[in-house]
Amino acid sequence: MLLVDLDAFFASVEQLDHPAWRGKPVIVGGDPDKHGVVSTASYEARAYGVHSAMPSSAARKLCPHAIWTRGHYDRYKALSMAVMDILRSETPYVQQVSIDEAFVDVTPTHINTEHPIAIAQRIQQRIAALGITCSVGIGTSKTIAKIASDMDKPQGLTVVNPGREIDFLAPLPVRVMSGVGPAAEERLRAHGIKTLGQIAQAPESLLKSIWGKNAAMMRNRCLGLDATPVEEAEAAKSVSSEVTMAHDLKTFEAIAATADAMAAKVGRRLRAKGLAGRTLTLKLRYSDRTTCSTRRTLCIPEDNEHILRPLLHEMIGELWEPGMAVRLVGVSIAGFETNGAVQTCLFDDMQPMTADASPILCDAATRRRKERLSSVTDAVKNRFGETSLFRGKELTLWADTTQTTAKNPADYLD
Repeated sequence: MLLVDLDAFFASVEQLDHPAWRGKPVIVGGDPDKHGVVSTASYEARAYGVHSAMPSSAARKLCPHAIWTRGHYDRYKALSMAVMDILRSETPYVQQVSIDEAFVDVTPTHINTEHPIAIAQRIQQRIAALGITCSVGIGTSKTIAKIASDMDKPQGLTVVNPGREIDFLAPLPVRVMSGVGPAAEERLRAHGIKTLGQIAQAPESLLKSIWGKNAAMMRNRCLGLDATPVEEAEAAKSVSSEVTMAHDLKTFEAIAATADAMAAKVGRRLRAKGLAGRTLTLKLRYSDRTTCSTRRTLCIPEDNEHILRPLLHEMIGELWEPGMAVRLVGVSIAGFETNGAVQTCLFDDMQPMTADASPILCDAATRRRKERLSSVTDAVKNRFGETSLFRGKELTLWADTTQTTAKNPADYLD
């Protein structure tokens, strides 16, 4: 198995596209004055202690002379697709796990006898020709490959030969293992467990108290016995979009406009994926950082934001009252039909949108008009870009966001 990890991807693309930025600290992320977060930092910025997911305000204090940029989603996606094309030209067994990472199965066969290291080196050379670099981990499992890929950056190649898995894993700190978060690490340390080798030898009762039914899987990972194959990612279970505002939203109109904009993003992604869902969720995060959500079950699968908006406005009233300040708004659709069967409502011309709430009526003519509207807006954006067309209410919205570039938004995997 190989894990191919693009080095400081967003920042590297910015340095590629801006030659004057090469060799200088570059930070891709949100505005430090607007609740922004660092998405990616170049290695020059990392030398000052800047890292992904750090508040932008803290990053600015560590590296005040850094070059800041909001990021360019379409450019990152295009280059990521070029990298994935390279990987798939080497083998059909590719599993993209994020915009900048993919597992690749290069197990030798009687037809393909090339050594995995030679394949990894060629992949690095081909990606370097695009103007960016990658680090590669090689091992007998996805767990080994993933951990190995982080050992030598940037443009490193770390090989864990068959039979050396336990020697490689045993001395490593517990946090390098996927599935060991801050809470699990704290509990392990309370029992004197600091390395993966110690997890492998820990009592079953302790592991079950931390990971439950996944305890055996975690022990096997720490022993290098992960046998998970490289396979295409599972079908999407939900499509969502959310935004954090630089300044709290305090009026219904502002919250509704933001929810409308998120619904537009979700609707466009659904249509691009050929999906429609029956579960609509609205999420609000307040100024005190508490989060609440509400959901509705739609009468029929839906993918059109123009039809969903009235229902979202109704749902806002369940989570918000005048005087409450909102800093994040999110919209998601789930409950996709998998067998082609659609439960329809009793009357086609007046379909209640939900089965568990007061109905939002939408006659057939209105539905057709709104479907044509979404088709036209999709066509314009496909030809001229995402920012070529949007509702007037969104003008103030996008100027007031934290401007943070998400690292692994679901639509990068379209």
